[in-house]
Amino acid sequence: MGRPIVRGRENLAAPPALDSALLLIAVTGVSFSGPLIAATVAPALAIAFWRNAMGAGVTALVVGVRHRAEFRELDRRSVGIAVAAGVALAAHFATWVPSVTMTTVASATALVSTQAIFVALIARWRGTDLPRLAWIGIVIATVGTTLITGADLGISGRALAGDVLAVIGGLCAAIYVTIGSRARERMTTASYTSICYTVCALVLLVVCLVGGVSLHGFSANAWTKIVLVTVAAQLLGHSLINVVLRSTSPTVVSLAILLETPGAGIVAYVWLHQRPPWTAIPGLVLLFAGLVVVARSRGEDAPVEAVE
Repeated sequence: MGRPIVRGRENLAAPPALDSALLLIAVTGVSFSGPLIAATVAPALAIAFWRNAMGAGVTALVVGVRHRAEFRELDRRSVGIAVAAGVALAAHFATWVPSVTMTTVASATALVSTQAIFVALIARWRGTDLPRLAWIGIVIATVGTTLITGADLGISGRALAGDVLAVIGGLCAAIYVTIGSRARERMTTASYTSICYTVCALVLLVVCLVGGVSLHGFSANAWTKIVLVTVAAQLLGHSLINVVLRSTSPTVVSLAILLETPGAGIVAYVWLHQRPPWTAIPGLVLLFAGLVVVARSRGEDAPVEAVE
């Protein structure tokens, strides 16, 4: 059953109990992504490669069992769009995952959430009119981003570089989500993610090989955390969000995903004893508030997906 629409407007009522439970699990899963990456003693690009390679293996298995006929009938255009999305996703992981190891988890997670701003700006560039409220949210979020990076500038150049990488990761994520929304108009989520994750993993593999990044020799503890981040964010988070979107408003889902920002910060504070500088707190608050305004104003127009 599709989500109910009331007089042409999006229904923003609370999702059903099951969807609420699934959203809670999904947001919890992606909230552990940043802290797990920060706590893993392995090269950031290696973590990015392995989580996508493992995710590709699982989705390929699902396609092989349930979607073989649909996969064989995919046309070149559909495959091409999924491949392009995979390249954009690789660029996202190649920038955001290292950022988590360079700045605080709270800052990196908040700044990569500027994805919502870039999605809106890409939509505007493609000819979609943005409501006035969206522009207000973008301005608020931009001020917040400036305050966060300014605070980290006072700490170290490495933290500032991590902030910049996180914002670039948000841009790449927006490109990935925008392309992906087109791909899933033509193919199932399983087939799309199978191609996308595989291409992403292959691109990251090439980057690691060219850059001389070690892909093995990690401790059992590191491998355990790589598996956990794959299950928590790549499989549970992404998969359950796609399930919930079938019956719940995209705006409600977008707002729920934004809870990853404070969620990751809390996990990092409790588990890793890591907190952003006090001077960055106003920026984090403003950025979160601006993103909420953008997500609330755009409604059904914006594609939804968590990619952390």
